[in-house]
Amino acid sequence: MAEEVKELSAKKIRKNIYWGKLEKALNSYKNILVITVDFVGSKQMQQVRGAIRGRGEILMGKNTIMRKVLRELGEKNPSLLNLLPLVKGNMGFLFTNDDLNKIRKEVISFKIPAAAKAGVIAPRDVTVPAGPTGLDPGQTSFFQTLNISTKITKGSIEITSDVRLCFRDQKVTTSAVALLAKLGIKPFEYGIEVPTVYEDGSVYAASVLDLDANDLIQKFCGAVANLAAISFEIGQTNAATVPHSFGRAFNMVAAVALEADHMFPEVEVVKDMLENPGASSGGGGGDSAAAAAAAPEPEPEEEEAPAMDMFGGGDDEEGDY
Repeated sequence: MAEEVKELSAKKIRKNIYWGKLEKALNSYKNILVITVDFVGSKQMQQVRGAIRGRGEILMGKNTIMRKVLRELGEKNPSLLNLLPLVKGNMGFLFTNDDLNKIRKEVISFKIPAAAKAGVIAPRDVTVPAGPTGLDPGQTSFFQTLNISTKITKGSIEITSDVRLCFRDQKVTTSAVALLAKLGIKPFEYGIEVPTVYEDGSVYAASVLDLDANDLIQKFCGAVANLAAISFEIGQTNAATVPHSFGRAFNMVAAVALEADHMFPEVEVVKDMLENPGASSGGGGGDSAAAAAAAPEPEPEEEEAPAMDMFGGGDDEEGDY
């Protein structure tokens, strides 16, 4: 009985120590990388801890204790409650105040090759290429069982065509595991994954960290374009539509001015571009400019002929006028 009480006391002490560590980390760090450690060994974890020492801290533990700590601290800091739905499976927290993208790339870079295991969800497709296997002809029946075409070449089994054994996001079969083991192939790589980020109270997908300034500008411009298109469709005027409205208005003014031959500086620029397209694009050269300048010359001659016909040919007084 005394030993049992002693054992329970030791568990409670360890629980209190972990509780204090997690509570201190949540209060000390403003950023958290939510990590998953499926198929990650202890040696691999030690390497990651060593790489980020002084810049971050990894805490693993029971999900139930994590939830209790988050709920308790969530009374004072409600943003921590956003982490509750993420506490599931084989996961943990990486606390840091360093650059999130930099430390994330360091953490996920620690990957080691791993053999396939039956029933595990394949992270990618696995294809065995055609060619010699190095296996003796006595194992031909194994390949026949898997419906894999082979031939004997120089005393060893050779696969005649590529064989797709594993499919991404599908369970690995026992036959695929057996064949990969015989061939000595370790098709997968496992390491720490970082699916989600907690930063200053906000939770978002870690893929957002890969966006640079150009990506953000493109997304912003695309959103503004969509806003302008929708606003024009519903007849709503706002800051997104005003530049387009001015552009359309200028196009109409320029068209009227060119038709009426009423020039002002802005329209003169448009007229010059229309008359000298090669010069405006910078790629036409002298020949294009000469051709553009020569093109309008025949137009007055074509207009003079119908003008003479309209007035009856000069001396004819029987005309319309």
